[in-house]
Amino acid sequence: MYLAIIEQFLFWGGLLVYLVSLAMYAGRTKDYKSLIEFWKPTINMTKREFNVNRVGLTMMVVAVAIRIINFLI
Repeated sequence: MYLAIIEQFLFWGGLLVYLVSLAMYAGRTKDYKSLIEFWKPTINMTKREFNVNRVGLTMMVVAVAIRIINFLI
């Protein structure tokens, strides 16, 4: 029960944090084309933007791991 709640919080919170990191980058550089063409390695983030980005991605990965654990239990 609690893991399901934590999973939802981590996934949606992680997605929000990830989008905030992209908004920080877009606000600083005004380079929206790099955000649309995300498969090309053209985004040059600052250390702070990169760390926020990785925290968001980590939160989403942990949420997926919790979902798999809930499935197997």
